[in-house]
Amino acid sequence: MPVIFNKNIDDDTMLAVWKIEETEAQLMAGLQLKQHEHDIISTLNNGKRLLHWLSTRVLLRTMLNTSEYIDCRMDEHGKPYLPNLGYHISLSHSYDYAAVIVGKTKPVGVDIELIKHKIKNIRHKFLSDSELAQKQIGNNIEGLYVCWCAKEAIYKWNGRKGLEFKEDIHIRPFKLKRQGSLNALVDLPEGTKELTVDYFKTGDDYMLGYVVA
Repeated sequence: MPVIFNKNIDDDTMLAVWKIEETEAQLMAGLQLKQHEHDIISTLNNGKRLLHWLSTRVLLRTMLNTSEYIDCRMDEHGKPYLPNLGYHISLSHSYDYAAVIVGKTKPVGVDIELIKHKIKNIRHKFLSDSELAQKQIGNNIEGLYVCWCAKEAIYKWNGRKGLEFKEDIHIRPFKLKRQGSLNALVDLPEGTKELTVDYFKTGDDYMLGYVVA
């Protein structure tokens, strides 16, 4: 399970992407699991769902470079957190890859997706007409995935239910690159906030977006 991407975003934030090549048994061997985690595993069907759950925890353990037990839980909104460390974390996975971002001081969000043409069929569900009118989005598959990953990363950064992709997160015009950044306005209960989302495309046709703020 090699780390294909590892970046220290700043002194307190790190991001890593891992290609999943192990079996369930091999991933399990790299973890120290307690009963509440075994209970979660028992609800997951064998296959990708279980591999994704295990791989994000193994990657988290690798990034924190510790042999100690890491308690990773989900709050009432489904946001992962580390009760014994107090760090901010976000987890993502898609097919053969897992991504984890850890922020020691600032909230974070990450999303990774395998690029597929079918995203065109749902673009109106997560993008407004004004966003779709931007030439770098419209019918551009990579542009659509940049926007999806950006909005998903922002949703995870916020960590609360109720944030709507189409109505509450607004992508500002940006220049589409293989690796770049964009700005988005987010309508939150406490007011509108502007966030910067960084994104990049991997060599295996995956798109990843992350936010630190």
